[in-house]
Amino acid sequence: MKSRSRYILISLVLVFTASLVFAQEERSVKFNKGVEYYTASDYQGALDEWLDIYNTGYRSAELYYNIGNAYFKLNNVPGAILFFERARLLKPGDSNINYNLQMARTLVVDKFEEIPELFFVKWYDFLALMLQTNTWAVISIVTFMLFLILLSVYIYSPGYRTKVLGFWTAMLFLLISVSSLAFTVRNRNLVYNSSEAVIFTPSLNGKSSPDNSGTDLFVLHEGSKVTIEDNVGEWYEIKLSDGNKGWVPSSSLTII
Repeated sequence: MKSRSRYILISLVLVFTASLVFAQEERSVKFNKGVEYYTASDYQGALDEWLDIYNTGYRSAELYYNIGNAYFKLNNVPGAILFFERARLLKPGDSNINYNLQMARTLVVDKFEEIPELFFVKWYDFLALMLQTNTWAVISIVTFMLFLILLSVYIYSPGYRTKVLGFWTAMLFLLISVSSLAFTVRNRNLVYNSSEAVIFTPSLNGKSSPDNSGTDLFVLHEGSKVTIEDNVGEWYEIKLSDGNKGWVPSSSLTII
């Protein structure tokens, strides 16, 4: 009976592993096919191949970057900005992603004066995005375990120097653990719970209330990046880069 259960478990592991390998190979084939289409200037064909990969749930900065390039070549500015922004969240220091994003932004009609972001908030977000969420989480767990080990060295060691060394090293690992945990939470909020969005409607009015009878406050065009502040039914309250707020239909934008 035990051998049969073991056989079933091994079979399930083998099937799962084989499915992962097959999915990876299929993605690789479709991605390379998209590259061939793109090189041949068939940008729609390339976009279709890469979106097929995206729709399977696969996520990577390289995939986002290529989808953004295809949209850009097809003169779909909001689509290009959306995927360049998504790529930047996974690789914030990539010069190609940042350059192409800036190029796409020059084609946006709206030019709002931006409120400067506090430098320490900007650097905090940059550091949080340097590694993936799971990586920061693993670092936090490992360093906390090391903190506990070194704390026990401090408590139970008879030597004075060993106690001092154990205490301060433990405090260092505790600091790293807490910082990594903070980066884990921030990374997850930025990448998976983004409050930023891109306008996809060619032109729309920001309203003073979440209904069509509200007063028109400003005009937005496709490609503009906004921050979602609140939602009521089918309406989002958004904030522009200059600090102004208004309500727009949820169907008019896509969350990054």
